[in-house]
Amino acid sequence: MSTYVVVGLQYGDEGKGKITDVLSAKSDYVVRFQGGDNAGHTVYVGDEKFVLHLLPSGVLQCKGKCIIANGVVVNPKSFIREIEQLESKGMNTDHVFISRRAHVIMPYHILLDTYREEEKGGTEIGTTKKGIGPCYEDKIARVGIRMVDLLNPEILREKIEKNLRVKNSLFEKYFEKPTLDIDEIYNEFVEIGKKLQDRIVDTELELNEAIRDNKNILFEGAQALMLDIDFGTYPFVTSSSPSTGGVCAGAGVPPTSLQNLIGVAKAYTTRVGNGPFPTELDNELGEKIRQIGGEFGATTGRPRRTGWLDLVSLKHATMINGINNLVITKLDVLSGISPLKIATKYKTEDGKIIDYFTSSTTKLYDYEPIYEELEGWDENISTARTYDDLPENAKKYIEFIENYLGINVYLVSVGPERSQNIIRKELF
Repeated sequence: MSTYVVVGLQYGDEGKGKITDVLSAKSDYVVRFQGGDNAGHTVYVGDEKFVLHLLPSGVLQCKGKCIIANGVVVNPKSFIREIEQLESKGMNTDHVFISRRAHVIMPYHILLDTYREEEKGGTEIGTTKKGIGPCYEDKIARVGIRMVDLLNPEILREKIEKNLRVKNSLFEKYFEKPTLDIDEIYNEFVEIGKKLQDRIVDTELELNEAIRDNKNILFEGAQALMLDIDFGTYPFVTSSSPSTGGVCAGAGVPPTSLQNLIGVAKAYTTRVGNGPFPTELDNELGEKIRQIGGEFGATTGRPRRTGWLDLVSLKHATMINGINNLVITKLDVLSGISPLKIATKYKTEDGKIIDYFTSSTTKLYDYEPIYEELEGWDENISTARTYDDLPENAKKYIEFIENYLGINVYLVSVGPERSQNIIRKELF
């Protein structure tokens, strides 16, 4: 049995898509286990750029099966759109399947997401308005529509009617917006069910059989630990658990089956949307990093907030995830910047020095990061392919991270291409 889990350790956008793409070449299965089409995983193949939102990033290289598991909330229209985009480029997608248990993002979820954000004015969370949160709400409230329901028209109709009685009342009486038509939604989703029926399967059965058969299985997370519903900067978080622990509930596999826990972090920090960001560089240097690193959201196009590497939050993320293999991406973006700063502690509002992450998002706004300074390097490292190819100061930067976290960096990414990696040990 060989299982691999790829998760983000910061606020998303760490480059998980590229790492998943690289590892998927040797995988029999690539599995998305949470989130929805609010993800934005960018993969470069030569001069071609692929931005995947719902499909597993391994879809481009995996010769086995790609699975959207039960923990994902699925917008089937987005799924069909991504499938058609890949097929228009001559790619085969016959190996992509969706769990029967996965919940469906309905039109009313997207509208609820949008109207709530609009209502909040200057206090919005900064969601992608894709309906992710409202869909998870219905799942927990036990009124959700699952992919299997799209294959059972009578059940589908009954569930849509029950949901729209509540949702239409909200739209009309609270938000003062138009109501939705039951027949229109029902007819559209019955047709979607017919179109996708061969892809909707019991994925948990196959995955557990694959584990017993010692297949290589790669589990891919979306978002990241600092956006985790429990352990992130609540309420500025996503609505699921993008942690290694989320794999078990999100894919229906036992925790004893998880072996190689791979955490991905940038050599600096970025964040999209609102919420606290202790090491943020809201200045000229932050803009420089944004431009060099191409820090704009793959899903929304929004400029990402940029800042120094925060090892306090990274230690929190590696602890919760139990990471045993670390990936550092975008090290090349820091070339030409000196000195480099890394946050190793926080100073609280009452002057206390701490080296752990707080559960109080409100207090975090007032925390002052305490930095260690390291000398930078001027060399272009995008062509480096071995660790020895790196400048000494770049090595010191990596080793500082390793020493602080007590975890070895197994891969360093020095560019967006598949080949722009320094692999210090082979996991497969």
